[in-house]
Amino acid sequence: MCLRSPAAAVAMALSGVRVLELAGLAPAPLCGMILADFGAQVVRIDRLSRSGGAVDVQGRGKRSLALDLKRPQGAAALRRMCGTADVLIEPFRHGVMEKLGLGPDILLQENPRLIYARLTGFGQTGIYAKSAGHDINYLALSGVLSKLGRKDENPYAPGNVLADFAGGGVMCAMGIIIALFERVKSGRGQVIDASMVEGVAYLSSFLWKSQKLGLWSKPRGENLLDSGAPFYEIYKTSDGKFMAVGAIEPQFYDQLIKGLGLDSDELPSQMSTSDWPEMKKKFASIFAQKTQAEWCSVFDSTDACVTPVLSLDDVASHQHNKQRSSFIKNDQGEISPRPAPLLTRTPAIPSSERDPFIGEHTEEILLDYGFTKQEIAKLYSEKAVEFGNPKANL
Repeated sequence: MCLRSPAAAVAMALSGVRVLELAGLAPAPLCGMILADFGAQVVRIDRLSRSGGAVDVQGRGKRSLALDLKRPQGAAALRRMCGTADVLIEPFRHGVMEKLGLGPDILLQENPRLIYARLTGFGQTGIYAKSAGHDINYLALSGVLSKLGRKDENPYAPGNVLADFAGGGVMCAMGIIIALFERVKSGRGQVIDASMVEGVAYLSSFLWKSQKLGLWSKPRGENLLDSGAPFYEIYKTSDGKFMAVGAIEPQFYDQLIKGLGLDSDELPSQMSTSDWPEMKKKFASIFAQKTQAEWCSVFDSTDACVTPVLSLDDVASHQHNKQRSSFIKNDQGEISPRPAPLLTRTPAIPSSERDPFIGEHTEEILLDYGFTKQEIAKLYSEKAVEFGNPKANL
C-alpha cells in the first residue's frame, strides 16, 4: 500500500527514520502517528488477530506486521528487526519486555544506535511501576487533577487528553526527537523512560512556577483561570450553544463589557473578587439572550477574547480553520486535525489512506528488514506471524 508519493516522503523532516511501534492503547499509537505524519517509516507490531489485536484508530501512515511475541520465533524476529531500526516504542508495563528477552540491555547491546522508548503511566521505577492505571490515575498522582473542577464540586478529569496524550504520547515523541538529535553527535542510542505522571506534571509547570503570583491562592474554582472569574468563563447562548470568554487584560475586558452592552462606570472593578459571583450571573443572563452566531457577529471583529465553543461536527467548517486548512479529510471522508506544528520547508504530509488492517503488510515489512521468503514462510508455518486479509474486513 503506497501511503505517499516518494517525493513527499523524502521531503519530510523524519524521512528515513525506521520506527517499530509495539501495538498498545491510545498514547503509544499517537506517538507513532506523530512520527509517521512527519515522515518516519512506522511499523506497528500487532498481536495476531486470534489473540485479540489492539484497535488502533491512530494508525495513519503506518504499516502493520502481525507477530506473536510470546512464541520464541516471534520474539527472535522482532529482536532481529531491532538490529536495523532507529526507534522502538514500547508501551507495556514494567518487566514485560525483559521476560520476552527483548529488554533494552539486550537490544542496545546488539544495536547501540537504537532509541528504546518506554511509554508507561507510572514509569520504570517506583512503587507503582508494575501497577495498572489510566489517565485519571496518572492525572491524580501528578497533582494536576486537584486543580481541575468548579467550586464546591469534586475534581474532574477532562476526557483522557492530558495524561494519556499530552503527557504520554506527545512527550514521548518529543523525547524520541531529542534522542535522535543527540544521536547525530554521539552516534549512540539510549532508553527513554516516558512516564505519563511526570509528563503531565511537566506540562503543568506553570501551576508550580506561578504560585507566588497568587493565581491559585483561593480554593479550586475560585481563581482567575479556573472558572472563578466572570471574564474567564463559558456561557450558554439562547440556542443551547456556548461562548468562551477569556478577557483577562483590562483593554480586552473593556471590549467585552462594550460588546455585552454594559457601561463599565456602572459596574464594580474587574478585579473585585467579591463581586465575581454576581457578575457571572449578569453575564450569563446577557449571553442567554442571543444565539451563538449572533454573539460571533458581535465579537469576531474585536479583541474581547470571546470565541464560540465549537463541536467536533462544526470545527472544520469554521472560517478561520478553513482558511488554514486546519482539518483534513482522508479517502474515507473522515475528518481529523492536520498535523501540527507547521514547518515551512519540510511540512508533515499525512497519509490520506485508511489505517492498516492487522497483518496487512507482514510479508513486505519482513522483506524490507532482510528476511527471505523462505524465512517468512517458516515463521508462518510456526504460527509466529499472520498475513492480514483486507478483503475479509471490508
